[in-house]
Amino acid sequence: MDEASPPEGTCDLDALSNPVRRRVYDYVAAHRVPVRRDQVAEAANISRTLAAYHLDRLADAGLLTTGYARPEGRGGPGAGRPAKQYAPARDEVSVTIPPRDYGLFAEILLDAVTAADAAAMRSALADAAEQRGRTIDETNTDLLATLTNCGYEPHVTECDDIELHNCPFHRVAQRETELVCGMNRAFLRGVLAARDAGPDRVELAPAPGHCCVVIRPERPHDGDGAH
Repeated sequence: MDEASPPEGTCDLDALSNPVRRRVYDYVAAHRVPVRRDQVAEAANISRTLAAYHLDRLADAGLLTTGYARPEGRGGPGAGRPAKQYAPARDEVSVTIPPRDYGLFAEILLDAVTAADAAAMRSALADAAEQRGRTIDETNTDLLATLTNCGYEPHVTECDDIELHNCPFHRVAQRETELVCGMNRAFLRGVLAARDAGPDRVELAPAPGHCCVVIRPERPHDGDGAH
């Protein structure tokens, strides 16, 4: 009897219970480009056959997506067949027992704010988000770790910008992008302000597949004697 695929938005509870499979998933999730089973096998110190087994289990559970492509730089006759590749699924996956839908509650609140269409309410939302960010008191924790704990996927670019490859508010941001992205920026300004790290570094810079916010490098303050 064939196993049924999990419903959309859910995952097999057993998918990440195996410690080796969890290492495999963490390796794939840490990469922004698809990876091959031989890369996973080397990283997890397992055979390619075992890597393929765990990768396919994760794909069946809806946690990974699959595709086929030749390694970069290979093409034309004699290049061989395209290799199977794996990437983290971009759809949200949530597991709770019994099921709870906090996203629905957020959407109801969003409906109330947008229906009111009042500048004062929008301003209050931004103020509340920034104040909430200021409560994230992790001054002894690395900023990237703090952002990860808040549900983001921070990555430092060659320019020392911090790009966020995951938006914790993605579901509601699809409906009211301007409102939610503004709230997101205010929240992160609060997080940096709590660390005395310069809230002005938080800028809106929407890009496909990224959170709408980018955190710029620390800038010398005018008049601080720097030359």
